[in-house]
Amino acid sequence: MNLLESIRVALEGIMVSKLRSFLTTLGIVIGIAAVIAVVAIGQGGRAVLMSELEKIGTNIFAIYINWRSDKPVTGREFNLNDVAVIKDSIPDITHLSPSSQTMGDVRGTKDKKYSQITGVSSDYSYIRKINMKEGRFFTDEDDAGKRRVAVLDEDLAVQMFGRSQALGNKITLENTPFLVVGIIAKGDSALGFSENPSVYIPIQAWQVMFGEHIGMIEGSASAREKVDEAMGQAVKLLERRHHDPGKYAGQSMEQEMQTANRITGVMTIVIGTIAGISLFVGGIGVMNIMLVSVTERTREIGIRMALGARRRDILVQFLIEAVVLCLLGGLIGTALGIGGAYLIARIAKWPPLVSWWTALLAFVFSAAIGVVFGILPANKAARLNPIEALRRE
Repeated sequence: MNLLESIRVALEGIMVSKLRSFLTTLGIVIGIAAVIAVVAIGQGGRAVLMSELEKIGTNIFAIYINWRSDKPVTGREFNLNDVAVIKDSIPDITHLSPSSQTMGDVRGTKDKKYSQITGVSSDYSYIRKINMKEGRFFTDEDDAGKRRVAVLDEDLAVQMFGRSQALGNKITLENTPFLVVGIIAKGDSALGFSENPSVYIPIQAWQVMFGEHIGMIEGSASAREKVDEAMGQAVKLLERRHHDPGKYAGQSMEQEMQTANRITGVMTIVIGTIAGISLFVGGIGVMNIMLVSVTERTREIGIRMALGARRRDILVQFLIEAVVLCLLGGLIGTALGIGGAYLIARIAKWPPLVSWWTALLAFVFSAAIGVVFGILPANKAARLNPIEALRRE
């Protein structure tokens, strides 16, 4: 019996019981579809995350207290002079801003909202690439004069003033009035979440209200490749100024992106591995059904051997049958996986990144499952004694 004849016989055996054949391949279908969908969604999510981080800026960094050190924290680890000295001393740093945050009540004409109150300098708008919808961000003169001016994000402005004009009106921060001079445009984040409602005020006005504590220093370098060097120089300068080596640490957006990339990669592998377990279970299902098929078709096997079929022919027949079942499951699973990935990406507004190598690997893996889990049933069929097989009812 040649190969084409073996394939024809195997297909006839599969078509005899269509429902059982479909149920046999169901585990393979689910496994292949899950692996392809998970990998595609993971790659799409990673691409979106990297894109969102790049929008913030790949040349920005932050300097903060190294909480892992054994240095005591006094609450006044940074001061405004530190910011001025760093900016003047390191040419590669283009913008630098102190940053302090607290939560408090923000009251407008329509409502009151417990919001994030952030004190920064005018450089913050350049570091974070803030897009103003109305008005302006506050200036160095506003900061130096400790003027009570505020910039709201768009969501908070709507909550505070409803449909009325927020620009030029006053809000109350912890019982202190501030003039609204700008509204930050609402960002369309593909990540599906937004930050807490925020109001920004000059850092020196913030210090008058909440104390001189500065949480961290944020900055931007002239180029992406100069971020680490500039950040390192700033950390060393702070250590010299405060005579306290090891007290400060820096984190760049590039490092954040690398960390996020590693985390999303690990998550994709873990979830993909879990999904791949169903492939193993599906392979066991194929083996079990093929063993049952051998038992049911014992007399048929005996007749074939009596008519001249060799043990190798019987082995190849049942092995091909198992491989065909798994390949059919692989084809259906690949189609479902790609379709599911595109559907989820469309709902989540993510780019569907289905790579050809993932589909090819899944297809080859399904064939390998057919071979691995088809050997035992095929070998059992080939080893049957023809005389005993013919006697079987």
